[in-house]
Amino acid sequence: MKIASFNINGIKARLPALMDWLDDAQPDVAILQEIKSIDESFPREAFEDKGYNVETHGQKSFNGVALLSKLPLEDVTRGLPGDADDEQARYIEATVVGEHAVRICGLYLPNGNPVPGPKYDYKLAWMKRLQARAEELLAAEEPFLMAGDYNIIPQPEDAARPEAWIDDALFRPESREAWRKIVNLGLTEAFRARNQASEQYSFWDFQRGAWQRNDGIRIDHFLLSPECADLLTDCQIDKEVRGREKPSDHVPVWIELAA
Repeated sequence: MKIASFNINGIKARLPALMDWLDDAQPDVAILQEIKSIDESFPREAFEDKGYNVETHGQKSFNGVALLSKLPLEDVTRGLPGDADDEQARYIEATVVGEHAVRICGLYLPNGNPVPGPKYDYKLAWMKRLQARAEELLAAEEPFLMAGDYNIIPQPEDAARPEAWIDDALFRPESREAWRKIVNLGLTEAFRARNQASEQYSFWDFQRGAWQRNDGIRIDHFLLSPECADLLTDCQIDKEVRGREKPSDHVPVWIELAA
């Protein structure tokens, strides 16, 4: 089973690029972030024509997440538990039913800038809620993964110029501590489990020629439960997608599971 995560940065603006990538990569499941569309306006027919089941959790102009799956999607839930007043569309869950049933948690973690301020407070509170949800899922002892745009640079080697990010919400000590608390529950960071090389990035800003200079950061991640990590056979970043016509500022990250 091939499962990919892709912050598409606007489904309407990037639909041709997304469709081209789906044709090339052929993921069984695609977890999308920043669709920037309400559910009713999401172009679901384009994906259904390719054989995908579609579930969305949208929001006008901002945020929004979606799941595309060639396998059945069951028990779909929307919104990260823990704050009934949170109206931002950043989280969706469903069980993919293949040879093994895998719980898919698609997320778009808050950016958190500027620091300090309410946006950063929201980011850290959101991460506490994500940790609590991971603890609940771990207690079930079933395969699950949490994947998406985490807006977290885990280590200095995950940035071309880590010194430029010292005061940024993506790299602040508090952000990385919250990340480690989630990972240290017993989750496996899929990419680093398969690849220890430097200069492996998933995001390049549209400004200042970042792509041309490979001035990137790695902020799109898969965290796997022990039962899911046992199935992991590969994890890669589709870097070349960033050089295509009208690209997102992110590129897809994908894993292969023996399922």
